[in-house]
This record gives sequence, structure tokens and C-alpha cells, in this order.
Amino acid sequence: MSRKALLMEMFQAMHEALGPSGWWPAETSFEVCLGALLTQNTNWSNVEKAIQGLKEKDLLHPQPLLSLPDEILAELIRPVGYFRVKADRVKSFLSFLQVEVGFDLDLFMDYPMVTLRDKLLSVRGIGPETADSMLLYAFHRPSFVVDAYTARILQRHLLIAEDTDYHEMRSFFMDVLSEDVKLYNEYHALLVRVGKHWCKKKKGLCQTCPLGPLLERTI
Repeated sequence: MSRKALLMEMFQAMHEALGPSGWWPAETSFEVCLGALLTQNTNWSNVEKAIQGLKEKDLLHPQPLLSLPDEILAELIRPVGYFRVKADRVKSFLSFLQVEVGFDLDLFMDYPMVTLRDKLLSVRGIGPETADSMLLYAFHRPSFVVDAYTARILQRHLLIAEDTDYHEMRSFFMDVLSEDVKLYNEYHALLVRVGKHWCKKKKGLCQTCPLGPLLERTI
């Protein structure tokens, strides 16, 4: 079986078992970008608390956030943990938005994907996973997102080596799948759902996992 056929069979198995994911839960591109920054090293429920707090104070906009003193911004995002570090990263991203597009994120739609990815990666605190999350979910570009859940699932199915880096994992999907934003969006979301509920860090619940029947094909 070709890699593309296997990946699509995995996708179908997850989608049939779990249904559509409806990601990313946000109202604006900026909210997606902010969520991608804040979700580093924490769970999504903590990010939701921080974002809701900003919404209630009408601060979920780049210009007002940039004008806040660092200590106030840090306190507002305290639920996400590492809040002082993340406040600094948020400020770096906001400064980038101000210089690059005058806070108008719609202007990024005219950037080639490779150019925009490089620019995002140049911002302090934005690594490949965060940049690709912004590209895919905020700017609707076909940039596949991989994360710890993706790595764990692929490794347990013996599809990649344990030392496979981010770039190689991303290419594992993008080299064979069509450049389809909806497919990339749903595929990443399904992998996260399977990783959270079945392919757990200590032990996989393979007998009930949507991908369990495919283990014999991949090991």
C-alpha cells in the first residue's frame, strides 16, 4: 500500500469513528494566532479562560493588547501558565503585526505561503508548530501541522523513527497528500483527538482506538 493510500485510510478510520472536529474554535484570525501562541505547553481549557477574559475586557484586538503594560498583559493571561514568558512572546508577535501589516491581518492573504511562514518563524517565540497552526487555521494555507500527538501515533504505528524531526514529520504528510486546507485541518484535529483519548503517553488504548485495526497494516 502506498503512503498516500495508508494516510487516507487512517484519516477515514478516524473521521468515521469521531465525526468532524470543527477546528479552530475562534471568531477571528487574530484570535486563532493568539490561541496558537498561548496554547504552548498548556491545555486548551486554560487558553479558553484567558481568551474569554480578554474578550470580556474588549482587549481581543492587536493594537489595545500591544499598548498594555507587560505586567498587566501577563496577569490577564495567567491561566495559560508561563504567563510572563508568553506575554513577552505575545508582545513580540504584536510588534511584528504592527510593523509588517499595520495590524491588518487580512493583508497576509496576499503573501505567498513560504514567505509568510518564514516571516512568522522570524518572530521570537514562534516555532514551526505555532507558525503552521497560524498558517492553516488563521490564514487558510495548506501547511500541515504536526505535534507530539502526531509523533506518538506515527511512532507507535512504526511509520517514523523516534528521532524524526518536525520538518520530516510535516513532509511525511505534505509530500503525498493533496494541498487541501480542509483535509489538513481535519486530519490534524483528528490526530489530536485520537492522541488525547486513546494514544496516551504512558500506554495506548489500542483495542478501542479508531486506528487500532490499522496497527496490523503498519507494524
